[in-house]
Amino acid sequence: MPSTVEKISTTRAKITVEIPFAELKPALDKAYQQLASQVNIPGFRKGKVPAAVINQRFGRGSLLNEAINEVLPDAYGKAVAEHNLAPLGQPDVEITRLEDGDVVEFVAEVDVRPDFDMPDFAGIAVEVEDHTVTDDEVDERIELLRKRFSTKTDVERAAAAGDLVNLDLEASQNGEVLPDAAAQGVTYVIGTGGMLDGLDEAVTGLEAGGEARFATTLVGGPYKDQPVDVQVVVNKVQQEDLPEVNDDFAQLVSQFDTVAEMRADLHGAVAANGRLAQASQARDKVLEAALELVAFDVPESVVAREVEVRTSQINAQLKQAGMTVETFLEQSDDEESETPEEFWASVARRSEQSLRAQILLDRIADDNQIGVDQADLTQLIFRKAQENGTSPEQEIQHMQEHNHLPEWMGEVRRGKALGFLLSAATVTSASGAVLDLSLLNADGTISDGTEAAQDDDETTAAAQSPDSPESADSPDSPDSPASPASPAEAPAAE
Repeated sequence: MPSTVEKISTTRAKITVEIPFAELKPALDKAYQQLASQVNIPGFRKGKVPAAVINQRFGRGSLLNEAINEVLPDAYGKAVAEHNLAPLGQPDVEITRLEDGDVVEFVAEVDVRPDFDMPDFAGIAVEVEDHTVTDDEVDERIELLRKRFSTKTDVERAAAAGDLVNLDLEASQNGEVLPDAAAQGVTYVIGTGGMLDGLDEAVTGLEAGGEARFATTLVGGPYKDQPVDVQVVVNKVQQEDLPEVNDDFAQLVSQFDTVAEMRADLHGAVAANGRLAQASQARDKVLEAALELVAFDVPESVVAREVEVRTSQINAQLKQAGMTVETFLEQSDDEESETPEEFWASVARRSEQSLRAQILLDRIADDNQIGVDQADLTQLIFRKAQENGTSPEQEIQHMQEHNHLPEWMGEVRRGKALGFLLSAATVTSASGAVLDLSLLNADGTISDGTEAAQDDDETTAAAQSPDSPESADSPDSPDSPASPASPAEAPAAE
């Protein structure tokens, strides 16, 4: 199939493809056979209706269109591969010539990955924070274990620091109870703080059934930062008894026989988490530095489509949470935007930066012939199952039902490309130590170097733009942007 390409701009191409009629004929014969087997025409058996009769009854044009629509995606895909194009979306297709029995010509305009010069990424050097394990960090983990295995006993006495209390809270202003500013059955440990200023003083000394009133300022909700009066009722007072840290405790909460062995294991776990945090920080910084070394345009239509997708996702999440953008910004401590306009502008910036990261990583993967095998995909499926609390079988079913395979393979491939980028860069800690992230295993342990640490999403996660963190608490936590369209996804001609 002869084809030519004309670059309309640095990010858009016009592909012209000719399909000889000989290559269209099998699909055309198939269309005739299918229609002949479906219609009832007096004097002819099903499946034996001559083409001339079908043309007379139904018209040849509709069958030609059906045949063209069947062969067009494959013809488009071959042209894309022949000219080494990387589409970033679906093409706009138009049939420009149809000479029955001779040739069909179509033109496809599509946004494509721009060409750009690749720098020497070996010059990238980034610095990450130090992480030294302290006894306090180990002690914090032990305290969490003690609380997990603590015993709680109802007591008939005045509540004191360290007691667990069950509370009903109701806020009012000028004697009027505020809507949506009440909570029942709240569990709180006296002395921990972080809920309401004045709460500790109000409930200390109260027994079950006791009430108190105090003035405070709300720290969240629709009345955040407003002064209110709070009525608190103590429903229950419980004494929390923590187990003593001894060898019996170590055997209860771990597979170790002694406290010393348990502490050593916890020390290793904290160190592993610190190394994973360093790797995450390194990924973001290296990718950001790499993007600063390259210059290319991102198709405006692709950015607009990604912004539209993210905006739709965010609005859906806000609606489900019963919030508006304004209330979200009021209640979010992590979001830096102060107005809806600033928020949506930041969404647009992050969308474009994410697309730029994808384009760069796809180019790195292409240049270095980085592929994805079954083991890579299996690792991703198991990780997704662990993150989502599902089984690998459920994730596979979800992937098949929603046709996520191309997207997930692109995710893995970009992750491996980011790993390649990390291996080229120099990463040091604030204290000057050079970090070899290729030796970092998925669980944060260090490989002995005899085998290369396997690529994993924990250490070479699928590329995300180095924008502000998007946590599960934020409405701006959409799925990763859709992968560039593959040739097989090209739409049929109208």
